Amino acid sequence: MIDKIVDTCAAALADVPDGATVMVGGFGTAGLPNELTDALLAQGAKDLVIVNNNAGNGDTGLAALLAAGRVRKIICSFPRQVDSWHFDKLYRSGALELELVPQGNLAERIRAAGAGIGGFFTPTGYGTELAKGKETRCIDGKWYVFESPIHADFALVKAERGDRWGNLTYRKTARNFGPIMAMAAKTTVASVHEVVELGALDPEAVVTPGLFVQRVVKIPRAATTAGGFKSAA
Repeated sequence: MIDKIVDTCAAALADVPDGATVMVGGFGTAGLPNELTDALLAQGAKDLVIVNNNAGNGDTGLAALLAAGRVRKIICSFPRQVDSWHFDKLYRSGALELELVPQGNLAERIRAAGAGIGGFFTPTGYGTELAKGKETRCIDGKWYVFESPIHADFALVKAERGDRWGNLTYRKTARNFGPIMAMAAKTTVASVHEVVELGALDPEAVVTPGLFVQRVVKIPRAATTAGGFKSAA
């Protein structure tokens, strides 16, 4: 019987090795799998390569992983914002390597890995520092830069509902990078707020098929605060 449900985040991430490339879903805090990043921090793996849209917010989640000195390199499109002080400090001191990738290129490089595509040509970045050392080609009179796929050892994604086979649905824009990251990693770990019986998910609504998911952890939904706000989707 196929059952991908794991009891705890700690158990789901126990085998992440030092030096692993880990994709972390989320657009800012929306769809960020905080419980999984916290478990990765507690697990102890170091020299990690993190792939994410940004480089952490405040002092929690991905930012806490950076602050602990556990990340060797980050691949992202938007590293600097008002509360990215841990990234700023580490990058300016030379303790953290950055590979800056335009957001559309980042998404397509991840998607290419999952689709088994060996790379693609894009006009984005041509003639800039981001194209240095990369193959360029003129196609129909327009210049393009060759971009390679981004593969990962692990992907940490946050979904809304899932079943024991690993089929997932997402909550609105919290979907963001989750589906393509799940396809691009050798091992995908998904947190969900609700585990449902097989057949309860409308096949037309399943965004990530269980084929791309190896582990599912149920996480209780955060309680509403006194101000009436909930944690990010």
